[in-house]
Amino acid sequence: MIEKLAMYMQYPFVRYALIVGVLIALCSSLLGVTLVLKRFSFIGDGLSHVAFGAIAIASVTGVSNNMLLVLPITVISAILLLRTGQDTRIKGDAAIAMISVGALAFGYLIMNIFSTSSNLSGDVCSTLFGSTSILTLTVLEVRLCVVLSVVVVAIFILFYNKIFAVTFDENFSKATGINANAYNLLIAIVIALVIVLAMNLVGSLLISALVIFPALSAMRLFHSFKRVTVFSALLSVICALAGIIISILAGTPVGATIVTVDIVAFALCCGVGFCI
Repeated sequence: MIEKLAMYMQYPFVRYALIVGVLIALCSSLLGVTLVLKRFSFIGDGLSHVAFGAIAIASVTGVSNNMLLVLPITVISAILLLRTGQDTRIKGDAAIAMISVGALAFGYLIMNIFSTSSNLSGDVCSTLFGSTSILTLTVLEVRLCVVLSVVVVAIFILFYNKIFAVTFDENFSKATGINANAYNLLIAIVIALVIVLAMNLVGSLLISALVIFPALSAMRLFHSFKRVTVFSALLSVICALAGIIISILAGTPVGATIVTVDIVAFALCCGVGFCI
């Protein structure tokens, strides 16, 4: 098995997949803790479906680089979702469900009506579950992922104290002079960036798992925000690496394998947490 893995590591696309997988897992876990604590976990699910709709538009319009269209649409949707969720007439969970279902249906409808591929089912499956796209990354996509990941991590580190305050007690943070709305907006934009990056790794239907499971696993063992965040990031990176390696060696879908490893890790953390 080690010899087989060493042979695969000689191929650039395998190294690209590992690099991107680690970076996406790291960024997802950092934001996941905040989203879980704010009870806004499914914003990832809603934005991933928006990204699916944007990819459908890009594919039928012949846009060569999907990221140029998907990224701005997802970021704008994150801002609108945040604003709509603050509206008392449409609660946050209802807004997410509305945008999620609408974008998914619209994207699939567009791909069916204006199909430019002879294998529509395969394209949809790959987009939804990330079956092979992580293994077809270009050098440009890897570099873009590295740059955006550095931006996400830098934002989280620089504004850690403010994000901590807004996460645990938004009203108190406002009373102390923190612009909570601005930081909520920053969180929404950053999670939109992570969602777009994660589309190639696990697909639009499994992104929420990448965001939620590491955070929930860490919360079974630790109770401080810093320790939960650090352990969540470490566990997410390990699960991503293990999932990609297992996928390559066993020939299983990358996204589904990573999520399965995350589920196993969550079960183990639950067991350890119960024992302690």
